[in-house]
Amino acid sequence: MVYAGRRNRFVRARNTGYCIRANELVEPDLTEVQFSTLSGKLSVKKKNDLYEMDFPAYELKRIEVTEAMEKAIGCKPLEAWIGRDLVCVLENEDQVIQAKPDLEKAKALDGLLLHITAKGKDKYDCVSRTFAPKLAVDEDPVCGSGHCHLVPLWSEKLGEKGILAYQTSSRGGVLYCELDGKRVKLAGKAALYSRGELCIEVYRASMQTGVCCLYTI
Repeated sequence: MVYAGRRNRFVRARNTGYCIRANELVEPDLTEVQFSTLSGKLSVKKKNDLYEMDFPAYELKRIEVTEAMEKAIGCKPLEAWIGRDLVCVLENEDQVIQAKPDLEKAKALDGLLLHITAKGKDKYDCVSRTFAPKLAVDEDPVCGSGHCHLVPLWSEKLGEKGILAYQTSSRGGVLYCELDGKRVKLAGKAALYSRGELCIEVYRASMQTGVCCLYTI
């Protein structure tokens, strides 16, 4: 759900996924839209054919690789890191792609989500997959908060601020990432799959000042 007025360019949303192209639908000249979320303000900037979002980076602490991790993932990680989520670094890209984690065993691991990742072997700097059995989600096709863990990690490993990442889920997704201090910028392309408009009067007082409310669903 989105609403915006002629005089107010602040957009509020329950789910930013519904609104990724709101600037094209509401005010075509806008290059930036702000969302009001439970975590505070979230801005989306249009840069050519990409949409860039700015998030706080998670701080990671290296922890010991355990037998429980190996049994849950199906192979022994080279490294393990903990932030909000558990990040396990595997030996290569193929291990990430071919992994068939035991999600019941993954529930017993530390962290909210489980990310498995490796250095990319061709065009991508890193690849990853994300599993969230604790949230009743087997696999997240492309995880934004996961890359707020992965980008700081791979930026340090590779000595690069810019990271081209690929999530190797069945759907897959490319993320154009940048570490900016303690912030992570994530950009990607968006596809418009649905469009509908309903204009209604919400506050009579606002109508007198020339501000209208637009709900886009």
